[in-house]
Order: sequence, then C-alpha cells, then structure tokens
Amino acid sequence: MLAYEEIVREIQARKFRPIYALMGEEPYFIDKLTSLLINTVLDESERDFNQLLLYGADTQPSMVIDAARRYPMMADHQLIVVREAQQMRDIEQLAAYAKMPLASTVLVLNYKYKALDRRKALAQAIEKNGLLFESKKVPEYKMPAFITGMFQQRSLPIEPKAAQMLSDCVGNDLARLDKELSKLEIIVAEKGLKRVTPELVEENVGISKEYNNFELQRAIASRDVLKANRIIQYFGKNPKNNPIQLTLAVLFNYFSNLLACYYAKDRSEAGLMAALGLRGSFQLKDYLAGMKNYSAMKVFNLIGEIRNADARSKGVGNVSASDADIMKELVYKILH
Repeated sequence: MLAYEEIVREIQARKFRPIYALMGEEPYFIDKLTSLLINTVLDESERDFNQLLLYGADTQPSMVIDAARRYPMMADHQLIVVREAQQMRDIEQLAAYAKMPLASTVLVLNYKYKALDRRKALAQAIEKNGLLFESKKVPEYKMPAFITGMFQQRSLPIEPKAAQMLSDCVGNDLARLDKELSKLEIIVAEKGLKRVTPELVEENVGISKEYNNFELQRAIASRDVLKANRIIQYFGKNPKNNPIQLTLAVLFNYFSNLLACYYAKDRSEAGLMAALGLRGSFQLKDYLAGMKNYSAMKVFNLIGEIRNADARSKGVGNVSASDADIMKELVYKILH
C-alpha cells in the first residue's frame, strides 16, 4: 500500500487511478487526498459537465455505477466523489464496477472512521484495479516528530520544544494541528522569522511556556519536586486545557522509553538516540537525566502506576477521586 506522501506525488503528476477507496480512522488524510483530487483531476472549465459530488446516505450503488460508466464530455476524465461513503447501503455492490472500472473515470470513495473489509470483493477489486488507502491515527507519542515533519514540508523549521508544546496542546487532532500550522506560518512570514520558537507557540496557540506537559516531563526527569507539583496544581485549576488523559499518555511514553534505555545494547548517546528513534540530542536529555534519577525497577513499577491512574481516571475502581487528585497521587509516587 502506498504511503500518503507517495499518493500525493502521484496525483500531482496526474497519474490517476480509476478508483480510490480512502478509508480509516483518521479523517485528515482522507479529506486532504479528496481535496487534492478535486482540485487536480479537472480544470475549472471541465467541472460543470464532468464532476459529480454524492453523499453516501443519499446514494445507491446503482447510481454510482451508472454515473461511473459514462464517458467524459470534452475532457480526459470525469470525477465522481462519494463523501461519507461509509453510510452507503449495500456498498459491496460496487464490486461489479471495481472489477472492470472505466479508465476515463476517477471514482473516489471517501470512507471515514472505519475500513472496508479486505476479505470481501469490493476491497480486493479496488486493491487490484485502483488504490486502497487506510488512514490511521498518528500515535500521540509520535506527534512531536510528525509535527516537525509537517513544518519541514512547508520549509518552516520548528524547535523541538515548540513541537512538543504543540503536541501537548493538540494531541493527535490533525485537523486542529493543520489550522495552528497555517496560523503560525502566516505569523512567521509577517514577522520575518526563520523558525517557530516556543515563545511563538505560547503567544499564538495559548499554551503556557512554564506549565505544560513538556515541562512536567523535564521536572520529573530531573526529579524537581517543587516544579512538578507547581505544574500539577496548574493543571488541576485548568483541566480543560490540560486533560489528564493527555498527561498520562506523555508520562507513559516517557517511562516506557526510559525502560527501553536500560535494555539498550549501546547506551552511548548515539546508541540511545537510535534505540528510541530520536532525531536530535535535545530530546535525549530527559532520558539521560531519568537514568540517573530512577532505577530500572522503579521505572517498571511506575509504568504500572500510570496504567492504574489511567484506569481510575476512567472510573475503574474509583469512587470519588478527581482527575487532579489522581495526578497529585501519581506524581507523589513518581517522585518519592
């Protein structure tokens, strides 16, 4: 299966497939590819007679097949987009067309939040004769690197701390990230800056430079009790901007990686960076500090405590403790 970036390059080169099934949990990539096809396949002058936008809930497979089997008028292609295709009844009936699609038709199935059954005829036919793309959620622990990559694609460098702050703020909500990126891109251009800094993110995305998950991780890594507790108190007073689930995910990722450091064959800086998949030595500092302040057994036990806190935050074995209480207790166990 082609990666998202490869599909983008293929479309931009006008190498169109007769049928696209864009499916999966993450709507961001599905919508981006759909928009790219709409803007690329046809010129504006060709769209009146050769572009058809449908919605799954209001569309029968027979309507799609009939439209797809027509030939374009005064154009090389016709474009048919079925939005919310997951709502179409009897969608498997499209398999008859997908087995013998018309080369001059570009049919796009915008199939969100779920995936076609790869064992069935429709998915198999599309995989053979078109393109089957599954859009997956980006894990939160990979978001800083993903954010850095998105900024690099726009030739806009971002400092590692700024990327982490953005990740703490947006989680893996890619639609929101895209909006924040566009906003920062404009601001950088207006101010004549060369990179996105933590200060720029703090001023324009509404993140506290002093009280965020990035700083909490650093305080815990260095076992700075006072700073860690100040941040937790701030989180407790601002729960909407600092949800416990996001903080727990950051801590779980940190201590999981820290445990991996203890089992790395090469514990040099280069070896640990390779083991953790880190791009810069800046990110390694917290792990080097953590290895000085926490034993492997302590780290192993803390991973269990974080999982327990996660369960309690979801109501498992918890009668009355608030999210703030759960975080205070967890941070105490980490630091003592």
